[in-house]
Amino acid sequence: MHKSGFVNIIGNPNVGKSTLMNALVGERLSIITSKAQTTRHRIMGIVNGDDFQIVYSDTPGILKPNYKLQASMMRFVTGALKDADIILYVTDVIEQGDEASREILLRIGAGGMRTIVVINKIDLTTEEDLVAMVEKWSVELPDADIVPVSALNNFNIGGLFDLILKYLPEGEPYYPKDSLTDKTMRFFASEIIREKIFLNYSKEIPYSVEVAVEDYREEPALDRIRAVIYVSRESQKGIIIGHKGSMLKKVGTAARKELEAFTGKRVFLELFVKVNDNWRNDDRQLRRFGYEQ
Repeated sequence: MHKSGFVNIIGNPNVGKSTLMNALVGERLSIITSKAQTTRHRIMGIVNGDDFQIVYSDTPGILKPNYKLQASMMRFVTGALKDADIILYVTDVIEQGDEASREILLRIGAGGMRTIVVINKIDLTTEEDLVAMVEKWSVELPDADIVPVSALNNFNIGGLFDLILKYLPEGEPYYPKDSLTDKTMRFFASEIIREKIFLNYSKEIPYSVEVAVEDYREEPALDRIRAVIYVSRESQKGIIIGHKGSMLKKVGTAARKELEAFTGKRVFLELFVKVNDNWRNDDRQLRRFGYEQ
């Protein structure tokens, strides 16, 4: 008997969905920062065993869209509701929820989908408060299993995995057994660069930026990558570059080191900065960056 299925991770921004995904997959596939809305795409991570294949899917945080990019991000979330064999609804011990997440919870409750509520960051609360949260979610989604974890500290990830495996439907694998993800190295290169921008710039800058890898050449001992950082306004270009190129160099060095760890090879990385006015509301540009089908 072989089991195979899609386990889709859904929840509000900043509750630790990407950290959980990476812990479950055992690889660093999704951006992790302390800032909300860092995940923009739907990213799959595949875990294989002799008699199972779990296809995890990390999704953007639930939000009320203010521009077309965010509307596209929400379509990744609603799409994940439709094709899930198991939904992991991730919350934490801090968040309060909002109107957007309420709508998603109503859809989960009405859809009859196998759901596991994952209460993350339990290292930041007391046992008494955790019991109260479990009771709250038992009322909110009475048919769901509730699993407390600390994804950052890898606490109870094994217990969550065992429950997922229990509920996984029988079926043949969807992907080759040596697959780790459905994304390309170009995609991960752009995500790693974008993560370093989130870590090194403040305010609106990271949210106004997109990264496009225009050339990726794999050589026996070296990968050559040429990437463009697109910003929404001319004033942002100078901020990204910094005084005499200092900030761009800092981002490039950090990204190159992580890319070398990710690929296991030396990396030659070239970064350029260009202005792409209002790309977050431009259908053509969103298609180009992979947000619109």
